[in-house]
Amino acid sequence: MRELLRTNDVVLLSAIGALLDSARIGHVVLDEHMSVLEGSIGLLPRRLLVEEDMIGRARSLLCEAGFGPALAGD
Repeated sequence: MRELLRTNDVVLLSAIGALLDSARIGHVVLDEHMSVLEGSIGLLPRRLLVEEDMIGRARSLLCEAGFGPALAGD
């Protein structure tokens, strides 16, 4: 698995997750429970990871959808 995105924006995570689901790209959100424990301070971003062999396809899909600036660098 490789990191595709790191953010505190749950709406962004939800939108990107829906896009990945519709494209049948396997993904997982990490640090979800830790960010809830720290409250609304926003110190711990959530990480979205995709399967290693799908990273290129996922990045292309999200760039086409206008989410390119949110993507993690390589």
